[in-house]
Parts: sequence; C-alpha cells; structure tokens
Amino acid sequence: MAETWTTTLGRVAFINCDPLYHELDSKWNVLSAPPAWLTGHVLRRDCILAPIPAADYAKHADELVLLPDIGIGSQGEVGSVLLFGAVPLSSMKTIALPSDSATSVALLKHLISQQGRPMKYVSTGPDYESMMAMADGALLIGDRALEAAREFPEMVKMDLGKAWMEQESLPMIFGVFVARKDTPLEPLRRAHAALLENLEAFEAQTTKRESVIQWSMEKSGLGHERLDQYYGEVFNRLNQHHLDGLFRFLKSACEIGNEPTFAWD
Repeated sequence: MAETWTTTLGRVAFINCDPLYHELDSKWNVLSAPPAWLTGHVLRRDCILAPIPAADYAKHADELVLLPDIGIGSQGEVGSVLLFGAVPLSSMKTIALPSDSATSVALLKHLISQQGRPMKYVSTGPDYESMMAMADGALLIGDRALEAAREFPEMVKMDLGKAWMEQESLPMIFGVFVARKDTPLEPLRRAHAALLENLEAFEAQTTKRESVIQWSMEKSGLGHERLDQYYGEVFNRLNQHHLDGLFRFLKSACEIGNEPTFAWD
C-alpha cells in the first residue's frame, strides 16, 4: 500500500481547521491547499483524508465516505463566508463568485433562489477589489472574508451561515472530512483519532486554545479578540443536530441522490 495512505493528511489552507492541526504529531505529513483542491488530492490518493467542501462530497459521493465527529460548521453567524456589496442584496443583479469553495457558492445560489428572483453569477479568482469591480456583489470565504470584513465592515450584506440558520433553523456545515471508499480502515482510524485528540485538547485546555489563537494570529494577521470570537462562531466537532443540517443542505441545495455514507458507524 502506498506510503501516503498512512502519513499524509489534507488540510484546508484557511484557519478554520487550526484546532485540529495545531502541533499535530510529526509522524503525520500535512498537505495544505484550498478546499476545492483538496477534493482532487483525496481522489488521487495524495492524502488519506481531508476536509473538503460539502458540495464536493455530494458531487463525488459514489467515491467518498464521510468521517464522523469532525467538520467545519456554524450555528448561525460564521464570520468567514460573507457576501459583500456596494448596494443591498435586494438591488444586486450580478454577484462575483470565488473558485475556491463549491459549498459557499451552492449555498448562496440556494438562498437567493428561495427568494424567487433572478441573479447573474460570474466566476473569478477570490480577490475583493477585482470582484467588486465586475459585479454588484462579491462572495468571499475563509481568511479573505475575515480580512475584507475587517477593512470594509459596511460592505458586508450577508453572513451565509446566519442566513441558512434563519431559513432552515439548522446549523450549516460548510466542510466535511472525507476519504476514498477504498482507503484501508486501520490507518484511516489512526489519522482520524489524531485530529480528534487535538480537537479535544483545544476544547478542554485553556492553554491549548490560547496556543491555537496565537498560531492563527501569526498566519492571518487578525487580532486576538476577533479570533477568540471566530472560534466561537466556527466549530469542528459535529453531533447529530449538525448532521441534520448537513443532510438538509446536501438534499436541498446539492440535490444528492443517495444517503450520505460514513467510513464507520
């Protein structure tokens, strides 16, 4: 079996998974990439598991399985999946979409379609200024959304996590951890356990949480107060209530055909 099955974990190149990956045991290699890129890495066996957009899981559900307990979600405001605009959403006719997260794009289109009004979408790179120059609104995710909201707070027109919660009364799960269906179960369990152990330390130990925040500050340029708040908005541990939100999104926004499957119960 290829060595990458047992040593390489995919990691999204944003701070929303830092509680899982901070000071991870050195026996694990970490492949950092944008969310949509990680989908391809998993499918090509570049890594044993990775967090990918929930919409990408729906697209490749015949090849992938979900891992239990961990993901990327919000119970209301997410803070890092934002629609910006110089005019209110009700006045927008065009929205620029980033190419680095299928879930956020699918969610925005779903939310707007529920309002029953037309919208023109333009796909482009995730750069705030160029996106705003070509459209009435711009969707940004991750660190770029946090940074743009800090610099242009008056331009934030929708927090997509909050909008989903208001519409569905369920949390929004933006990212899911997946593996190929043919991944050997034993190394997959070890990789999953390593991430979960890190998350448990983040949840239980003040010093661990502080270390994660400091690490995120160095990478993102965001302040301590904002990151402390952010790790209350975004969570990585999933329970059944969160899975109910995930399954609702997969069916209503992604139109997944089959029931989601997990690597183990």
